[in-house]
Amino acid sequence: MTNRILLAMAVLVMAAPLLLGIDGEFSGSDGQAQAAIAATGYRPWAQPLWSPPSQEVESLLFAVQAALGGLGLGYVLGRRRR
Repeated sequence: MTNRILLAMAVLVMAAPLLLGIDGEFSGSDGQAQAAIAATGYRPWAQPLWSPPSQEVESLLFAVQAALGGLGLGYVLGRRRR
């Protein structure tokens, strides 16, 4: 019985914006942070040493970093389990 009530509440929470017609503006926090920082007149005093040549290369490096972190974490947790 409790599971059914929780499921109904979850469906209600997900369906409420659709039923009420609430228009949400989806913008990332990075853009909002950049706008807030730019409004203060801040100028960066350091530049990156290297920037990737394209967005795809940046995404690839991020995915490789996440995979290596996951492998390292999995290895450590696996060794502790044994």
